[in-house]
Amino acid sequence: MDSWNESCQACGAADGPLTKFSLGKDFFGRPYDRLSPSSNQNPKWYCVTCSVHKNLQRDFRDIRTEFDKLRAGQGSELSKGDEFRRASLRLQEIMAILKGTQQPSPFLSGHDVTLLIDRLNTLTMPV
Repeated sequence: MDSWNESCQACGAADGPLTKFSLGKDFFGRPYDRLSPSSNQNPKWYCVTCSVHKNLQRDFRDIRTEFDKLRAGQGSELSKGDEFRRASLRLQEIMAILKGTQQPSPFLSGHDVTLLIDRLNTLTMPV
């Protein structure tokens, strides 16, 4: 797919550059490759705004996964005090960004972010 002649696959915008991210690091700094799974052979192209929201979704998903591990008594990045604080701060940032946008995110619900913030607040922060 040519990024310069298509529209955003999240919002449909066709008036700006489109990008895709296939390699990178997750919120906790672990490497990932979104194109590795055999089910993901057709990468999506997003406008700048939707790319930001896709990254917010990725960070939210990473934090929620680690939260679920922590609650299940498994090894979790959130068992480290610094990572717990950083994740809590990132969720607050995500919520502020979602509240500051005129259109709802195509990838992430403010309700889900608030729920995870509330759940994190019920835990005792590791030292």
